[in-house]
Amino acid sequence: MIYFLSDAHLGSLLVKEPRLHEKMLVNWLDEVKKDAKVIYLLGDMFDFWFEYSTVVPKGFVRFLGKLAELVDAGIEIHFFTGNHDIWTFGYLEKEVGLIVHKQPITIEIGNKRFFLAHGDGLYAEKRGFQVLRKIFHSPFIQMLFSLIPARVGQGFGYSWSKSNREKIKHIENKFRGEENENLVVFAKKYLESNDVDFLIFGHRHIALDLQLKNQKRVVILGDFVSIFSYGVFDGNEFRLEFVEIPDNFKV
Repeated sequence: MIYFLSDAHLGSLLVKEPRLHEKMLVNWLDEVKKDAKVIYLLGDMFDFWFEYSTVVPKGFVRFLGKLAELVDAGIEIHFFTGNHDIWTFGYLEKEVGLIVHKQPITIEIGNKRFFLAHGDGLYAEKRGFQVLRKIFHSPFIQMLFSLIPARVGQGFGYSWSKSNREKIKHIENKFRGEENENLVVFAKKYLESNDVDFLIFGHRHIALDLQLKNQKRVVILGDFVSIFSYGVFDGNEFRLEFVEIPDNFKV
């Protein structure tokens, strides 16, 4: 089986039970390891992640340890940077064994072609987001940020993320229609000059599996912080599935 998951936002200040949240993700990994050949984590697995030269973010040891365990067991795990966890500089590859992608990729699984991406930066975002994205991806700005003490930098990152999520929470998890969903619009345009069977994204926090022309499909994976959805491909069929949410988990 091939598994796809995105947008866990581990460490989010909006999650009331962070330890339970991480445990749910670890439990999911324990469940899928029974038949997983490859796992694709399509971005924003962390709500904020910045690696200093000798320091990595506090926490997530159960999640990172489970990933390392699965890699050691022979399961290939791909990690895509999102717009919240851009700043990985080698730790996840060297210490955990993940295959890190900072750009979209196209792959073949069986006789199907997949375009995989987190989803940000693929279309004409609002100007403010475009400016922020350029700043966050700037090596010079990253170098300057690394000079800030980790405690201050981490505090700023998590606070900024919380503020941003609160501003857009009213539009998350709501399908706006094909013509108003930027990733669907991008997928249709992309298919005009590229031949893939599936375009799979994270980023938008909606669970969507939409068939386009000629049996092509665009999939938005949802998230693992409020919807708890993920994708599965068995070599022939793709489907979205959902994890049961414990009664005591609140966002």
